[in-house]
Amino acid sequence: MIQIDVEAPGEAGARELLLDRTMGPDRHLKSSERLRENRLPASGLALVARDGDEIVGTVRLWNVSAGGRDALLLGPLAIAPERQGEGIGGKLMRAALNRAAMFGHGAVILVGDLDYYARFGFATAATQSLMMPGPVERKRFLALELQPGALDGASGMLVATGDWSVPPLAARDFPLVARPRRLDLLDTSR
Repeated sequence: MIQIDVEAPGEAGARELLLDRTMGPDRHLKSSERLRENRLPASGLALVARDGDEIVGTVRLWNVSAGGRDALLLGPLAIAPERQGEGIGGKLMRAALNRAAMFGHGAVILVGDLDYYARFGFATAATQSLMMPGPVERKRFLALELQPGALDGASGMLVATGDWSVPPLAARDFPLVARPRRLDLLDTSR
């Protein structure tokens, strides 16, 4: 029996293996990956589908700014190849969207197949003035407003806003160094 639940910290390795199997080694080259790099998923919005102890599906949502509007980026959604066609992806999507709405998020954006995601309410209309940080097929750049008007007036580049999984390079690799003081301010002859 399939159970949808929040991803446990110890399941990251199993999730990565599932993603490699379903999406292949080039999955890290996608524009959406630029927004996920070194970031944590949005709180409570990393879900897995389990059959017993086995992870057979995964979906995560990530905090982004969509032209100055807070939003979530969904992806990747992946189902074990041998389990595709069983409705697991739909269950994961409904659970993820319901949780996002319950947590007060206003919109979800993704890059994916319109024929699949339209049944959940996704369309291209709200992404017409938005851009990804890399190439994207416009017909696959989709959004769903969980709150009416959440993306009204949104335009520009999607930018990652979520918490870092590792500190940015500058903060991680370079210790804080005291700034030199201006010598003229240290004049003790006064």
